Amino acid sequence: MSQNPAVAAGTRIGHVHLKVADLDRALGFYCGVLGFELMQRMGSGAAFIAAGGYHHHIGLNTWESKGGSPPPPGTTGLFHTAILYPTRPALADALHRVLTAGIVLDGASDHGVSEALYLRDPDQNGVELYWDRPREQWPFGPDGKLAMFTKRLDVEGLLREREG
Repeated sequence: MSQNPAVAAGTRIGHVHLKVADLDRALGFYCGVLGFELMQRMGSGAAFIAAGGYHHHIGLNTWESKGGSPPPPGTTGLFHTAILYPTRPALADALHRVLTAGIVLDGASDHGVSEALYLRDPDQNGVELYWDRPREQWPFGPDGKLAMFTKRLDVEGLLREREG
């Protein structure tokens, strides 16, 4: 692999755009359960949703997928969309919303740098809900390199952090 200059430090993923089978069902999950705000809807074909008034963090569309089924296991594609919450209590609130909606978690992990919840949206797209610990709390090895890990997350402990 050739040595290329590093991407600019301020670069980040701006949004994800998902193909869904049923736009109203997807909006029920992302807006109704997770609490995203509908910013714009384009008939029954597409919708753009966000947090905090941004133009959109998630695009949803049925342009090529209306009534479709999820891709079969063992195929390539998106593993999951990761939604970053600003605080541990905000993640706890998201967990409460998910459990109240009767959605079953696929997993819950402490990665040292972050705490994460894993689940599926109505179209079986993987969704990660997480918060990052402050950088000074990240685990580093004796060599100074990042030493992430995967341990079981104390879900009940997280729920106790919920605001309000």
